[in-house]
Amino acid sequence: METRSVSNEKDINEVLQTQQVFTNVSKGQVAKREDLIQAFGTDDEKECCLKILAKGELQVSEKERSQQFESMYRDIATTVSNKCVNPETKRPYPVGVIESAMKEIHFAVKPNKSTKMQALEVIKLLKASIAIERAEMRIRIILPKDCAKKTREKVVTLVSNIEKEEWLLGQLDMECLIDPGVYRVINEMISSESKGKGNVELLSLKEITEGEETVK
Repeated sequence: METRSVSNEKDINEVLQTQQVFTNVSKGQVAKREDLIQAFGTDDEKECCLKILAKGELQVSEKERSQQFESMYRDIATTVSNKCVNPETKRPYPVGVIESAMKEIHFAVKPNKSTKMQALEVIKLLKASIAIERAEMRIRIILPKDCAKKTREKVVTLVSNIEKEEWLLGQLDMECLIDPGVYRVINEMISSESKGKGNVELLSLKEITEGEETVK
């Protein structure tokens, strides 16, 4: 059962619906006096409740848990919508479409895993049912003369498209589209190959065509 820590709760009346201690809530079985003394060292139910609040955990209701799952589900779908496009049109899918697609693949939210990590998982799973991919980033790369040609050969294997390429006195200035997943790799490579003299500039976070995509 899902729980939440309540060690910082102070006002017992704001936390509990009742100060009775149960051995089985669903069956309405109240703890016996001897059980309280054995477990808490006292039969004062308020004191027992305070000890539970200080050191124990409070059960989350089904309604709260359902709301939490719905919120996470929506957050995951929103993240996917923000990060992805239809590769054919370069348009993003509406959040509602992503949610429907997630239901079709029977995606289950994992409450103990971040929504960002689950969104990346959803993107991989959705590729089997709809045309979807991470929106590309546009970057500008400047390479000094002494390493430009050699480093360029490595760069082109990582980019999806070179939009502009200019040479001036041996220095290379190029604009490319890349998958967000290789940005760090390219950045570290440029820094290493150029000994800190090269530069990678993020021009736009996402390459997206205006408008929204629909799934027919």
